Amino acid sequence: MSIAERLTEVKEEIRAAAVDAGRNPEEVRLVAVSKTHPATDVLAAFQAGQTVFGENYVQELRAKALEVTEAVEWHFIGHLQSNKVRQIAGLVNMIHSLDRLSLAEEISHQWGRLSQSCDVLVQVNISGEVTKSGTTAADALQLIRDIARLPNIRIKGLMTMPPFYDDPEAARPFFAGLRQLAELINAENIPGVAIKELSMGMSGDFKAAIREGATLVRVGSAIFGERQSTLK
Repeated sequence: MSIAERLTEVKEEIRAAAVDAGRNPEEVRLVAVSKTHPATDVLAAFQAGQTVFGENYVQELRAKALEVTEAVEWHFIGHLQSNKVRQIAGLVNMIHSLDRLSLAEEISHQWGRLSQSCDVLVQVNISGEVTKSGTTAADALQLIRDIARLPNIRIKGLMTMPPFYDDPEAARPFFAGLRQLAELINAENIPGVAIKELSMGMSGDFKAAIREGATLVRVGSAIFGERQSTLK
C-alpha cells in the first residue's frame, strides 16, 4: 500500500473509533510520526491531506523543516534536552514532552527571544516505568502551577506513553488515568491553564486511547511503514 492509502485507512480507523466511543471525530487529530523516514515521505503524506507531523529528534526535525517548505505543522514528541531547545525555537507548533521546570524555563526563554509563545504538553509517566520520561502523576499539578507562571509558554494538555501490551485494551487504564489527571488539574482553575489536549495512543493502541479521550494520536508505522535505520 502507498502512504496515501495507509493514511486514508488510519484516518478512517480514527473516525470509526471516535464514533464508537460516542465522540465527535473532529475532536481527534492525527500526528503522523515521520521519524527515520525521509522528507519525501512527509511530502507524500502532505499531498494526501496530512498536515501535522511529529518528530523525535532535533537534528532530524531541523533537516526536514529545511526540505519541506509546504505549510506543515511540526510537533516535537521526543525527549528534549534543554541545550537543544534553541535549535527548534520557532520551528515547532507544539512540544509534547515537557517534563521538568528547567526545560520549561529554557523553552520560555528561547521563544521569548523570538517574541513568540510555545504551546506545550506536560508529559506524565502514568505507568511509573523507570525507562520512560515524564513527571509523576503526583508531581504534575505542582509542575503545571510552576510552568504557568512563565511568560512565553502555553500549557495545552498532557501526554503519556503506556507500557507495551500485545492487547491494546490492557493500556486503557493508563489512558483513563491521564484523562482523570487532566480533570483534576482543570478543577484547580490555574490561571492561564486549560488542559484540553490529551496526546496518547500510537499505531498499536490509538483506538483504545480514543475511547479514553485522546485528542492527539501519534501514529508512525501504520502510515509510513517500519522505521528506517538511515534517512535517504
